Amino acid sequence: MSNALLAGKAALITGGAKRVGAAVARRLHAAGANLVVHYKTSHREAHALQDELNAIREKSVSLVQADLLDIAGLSELVKTTVSVCGRLDILINNASTFHASPIGEITEQHWEDLVGSNLKAPLFLAQAAAPYLRRSAGSIVNITDIHADRPLKSYVVYSVAKAGLVGLTKSLARELGPEVRVNGVAPGPILWPDDGSFDAVTRQRVISHTLLKRVGDPDDIARTVYFLVADAPYVTGQIIAVDGGRSVNL
Repeated sequence: MSNALLAGKAALITGGAKRVGAAVARRLHAAGANLVVHYKTSHREAHALQDELNAIREKSVSLVQADLLDIAGLSELVKTTVSVCGRLDILINNASTFHASPIGEITEQHWEDLVGSNLKAPLFLAQAAAPYLRRSAGSIVNITDIHADRPLKSYVVYSVAKAGLVGLTKSLARELGPEVRVNGVAPGPILWPDDGSFDAVTRQRVISHTLLKRVGDPDDIARTVYFLVADAPYVTGQIIAVDGGRSVNL
């Protein structure tokens, strides 16, 4: 990977302080991009990542704290990025909420939270970013999920929200082309949920259904995001599964 391929480009990454988001941030930064990293509550991780990357390239990473469910504030995220970086080339809709919502227990709050973070916020962020991305012939990458196509049992609202995000990805590709390319990356078993909801037996069952018989790494997602934004000029409206083959063996 050339360290200069994204030199001078500006990327906004939601949920970029830890886990997959941080891996994407490191990968795009290594390719020369300047970053605005959004976080909600991960203050310590966000500042540690900023310090790490700014030590490599001074003043190349800025932070912005926001609740993505506050739709009125999403345009400010975009404006902040443009104000700090002078432009916007890349939008990574990575931030996500994940928790169970089995039938019989679903509440309106489940809907607002899961659809809000996984579908509504990406839509309104993309809308706010579109004029700047058109100007720079930029790119959007949405982090979807293999369970958009094969719903995860007891995670009804989450699966529906991610299915909507796949539809949004394809719709945005039509709406924003030819200037802006819009694609998605669908992770499989990369990292286990923070809430401990996947016990050892569940984890082993998931791994057994991958063709590669192992979990992936956050950088597997980051490499694919990098490919889409930096090395795939004729790819738009596509969803790439990065799942060790699990989506063909569910």
